[in-house]
Amino acid sequence: MTRTAITARDTAAAVPAQRSVVTAGTWLQVPSAAPGVLHIRPLTGEATASYVQRLATVYQLTLPQFLDGADINLHGHGTLPAAELHLNHNAGRHLAVLARTPLPHLTRALPRLAANDDAHSTEATAHWKRLEAGQQPVRACTLCTRHRSHGITDTAWVHPSPHQLMCPRHQQAAPDPRLTSTLRTQRVPELAAAHHTHQHLLRHPRATTAWTAARAITTRWYDHQQHLTQRWHPRLNQLCETNPHLTTTGSASPALLARDLVIYPETVALARALATLPNRPHRDTNDTLTLIARRLGLTRLTPNANDPLRVFITHTRH
Repeated sequence: MTRTAITARDTAAAVPAQRSVVTAGTWLQVPSAAPGVLHIRPLTGEATASYVQRLATVYQLTLPQFLDGADINLHGHGTLPAAELHLNHNAGRHLAVLARTPLPHLTRALPRLAANDDAHSTEATAHWKRLEAGQQPVRACTLCTRHRSHGITDTAWVHPSPHQLMCPRHQQAAPDPRLTSTLRTQRVPELAAAHHTHQHLLRHPRATTAWTAARAITTRWYDHQQHLTQRWHPRLNQLCETNPHLTTTGSASPALLARDLVIYPETVALARALATLPNRPHRDTNDTLTLIARRLGLTRLTPNANDPLRVFITHTRH
């Protein structure tokens, strides 16, 4: 394998014979597509290593072979989701040429691609770097991935925004990086309804602040089994029945692995209520709790003085 070209091997079992050669003779501009050359689009929020791995898979190469053919020097070792590929500026340009996508467009789709060092280096380099648990990507919808990969692979890893927790079209979600397979959510229809409501919430100017507070509050309630436990336990059981692998992932309990998904409908409802609260001088705590209880489908809500919801209502301006 040379560093002047990446050859799409013509093994018929995986790639049709017409998908032949991708040549990158210059790294200065995106070339026109040659006949039979595939255009592999990135998923929104996709990890850089995931996208590079998909490109390599399409051309029946390993990730190191693909980078070598792209004239990118790879340093270190790593695997998804525990590690990510960091490309310098020149490596990003090389990748954009092979992907036949302008670098600014690729950078918008791949949140970890933007290089912040070696901008003036003439060498194209990629480094594996370990990620903290809270920074790790999760499995993407397998059907969306297969569609974006011309049917060749269904494996991809993404850094989803809060409003992209699930794929409403294909009813899949992966709320935790420790899940190596997505969860099917068809038997929990309130998740798709919550996703729809979340998209409307994004238009509110307080959406981000409200979501952050609501997620912290519902996570606390879930961990301490407060207020909504009788609703969350059946939902978790439904997910486990539909997804047996949720109970066999040895690294954590199903209750932790599926937590963000289990609490999602109530988190969206609470965020919506918090976003529309009047300013503190113009609201009454009891009236506010009554409103929030109604939004959550509860007859009443009586949090104690240390409950994060009461603290939020009492001490925030909005």
